Amino acid sequence: MEMKKLSGGNLRAAGYDEKTQSLTVELNSGIFVFERVSRETWRRFSTASSPWSFYRDNIEEEYTGRRVK
Repeated sequence: MEMKKLSGGNLRAAGYDEKTQSLTVELNSGIFVFERVSRETWRRFSTASSPWSFYRDNIEEEYTGRRVK
């Protein structure tokens, strides 16, 4: 999976696997995987003018992530 560099807040990078609908987010504190994330949510997150705010409001609040590193 290709990771896209993101800036703002604690974000470092994120990537999306369309086949498994899993979103991987790299933060300063570790790497987290969120399951069953729609492609539209990924599109909006990866193109947001403020990805950190989008992450906090639409991903962290709506999906359960597991820490993988």
